[in-house]
Amino acid sequence: MDRRSDEDGSFVTEVPELEGCRTHGSTPQEALENCQQAIQLWIDIAKEIGKPIPAPKGRR
Repeated sequence: MDRRSDEDGSFVTEVPELEGCRTHGSTPQEALENCQQAIQLWIDIAKEIGKPIPAPKGRR
């Protein structure tokens, strides 16, 4: 999900299925690219600490 931040004008992405997984970018494209990296990092860390990885829910 993308939304424009009122504070600094950046685009914010959030992954509801992955608790705390969010990032931002100065353009929508940059925010989505950063989000892909954040998702992978979230999954890698979850595996390291034994946290369950939820199944994707798909588009709402």
